[in-house]
Amino acid sequence: MLIKDILLNIYECLYQHFGPRGWWPADTPWEVAVGAILTQNVAWRNVEQAIANLKEANLLGLQEMQLATEEEIASRIRPTRYYNTKARKLKVFVNYLTEQYAGELSNLWHQPLEKLRAELLNLWGLGPETVDSILLYAGNQPIFVVDAYTRRIFSRLGLLPEKVTYAEMQRFFMDHLPVEVELYNEYHALIDALGNQVCLNRAPKCHLCPLAEQCQGKTLV
Repeated sequence: MLIKDILLNIYECLYQHFGPRGWWPADTPWEVAVGAILTQNVAWRNVEQAIANLKEANLLGLQEMQLATEEEIASRIRPTRYYNTKARKLKVFVNYLTEQYAGELSNLWHQPLEKLRAELLNLWGLGPETVDSILLYAGNQPIFVVDAYTRRIFSRLGLLPEKVTYAEMQRFFMDHLPVEVELYNEYHALIDALGNQVCLNRAPKCHLCPLAEQCQGKTLV
């Protein structure tokens, strides 16, 4: 079976099991971008609380955040851990948008994807997963997001080595899947659902896994 067919079969199995995930949960593309920066190394419920705190303080908007101090932002995003660092990341991103794109997130999407991705990766504190989440979920750009769940699941399936890099994982999916934003969006969300709920790092719930028959690492606990 071709790798493309294997990946699409995995997608269908996950979709049938979990259903549509409705990612990214946010009211606006800007809120998606903020959430992508805040969600690193913390559960999504903490991000939701931090975004609610920013809204309550009228600090969620791009212009409002640009005028606020790092300390003011940090005080509202404490639930996300590393809140001082994340406040600085937000300010760097906001200042970049203000100086380079007239304070409008939508102006980003007029740039060629490769050029824009390189620009964002050059900003302090923004790594590949964060940047690609912004591009895909805020900008509807055709870029596949991968993460630790992707590495865990697809190495257990025998499709990727355990020590595969982010770039190698991303290339694997983008080389073998149709270039479709909706597919990329849903596939990454489904992978995260499986990694978060079933394919755990320790004591995976293999008896609940829709991919158990295909998995080389199953324990059937």
